[in-house]
Amino acid sequence: MPVRSAFEYAIVRVVPDIVREEHVNVGAIVFSASSDLLRAAIELDEARLLALAPDVDLALVREHLAAIPIVCAGGPSAGVMGTLPLRERFAWLVSPRNNVIQLSAPHAGVCDDPNTALERLMKTMVRR
Repeated sequence: MPVRSAFEYAIVRVVPDIVREEHVNVGAIVFSASSDLLRAAIELDEARLLALAPDVDLALVREHLAAIPIVCAGGPSAGVMGTLPLRERFAWLVSPRNNVIQLSAPHAGVCDDPNTALERLMKTMVRR
């Protein structure tokens, strides 16, 4: 029988007009201390984003979204953030920002496998 463990997650959003606060969910981040895992999945539906904000800078959005999995993975390619422990990287990623790329407040859950939980979040919160 799989061992259930606690995990935390946040939804990655693109908020093209921060005043209006309209957004498109584009990914999820899962953190599990017991599994020693911090992982992100990003899937930008460009047509959906452009329907909401036709003048959005897609190249800039793609660039910033690409940084999230790199920070999660850690290591030299993530710069100074890559040297921090997983919990601190997760806390930094979910800290409130007034930017085009935002994360939801962190939520907690229990799962058998955090990778499966990430896929479930992508299916239910990001994909249409």
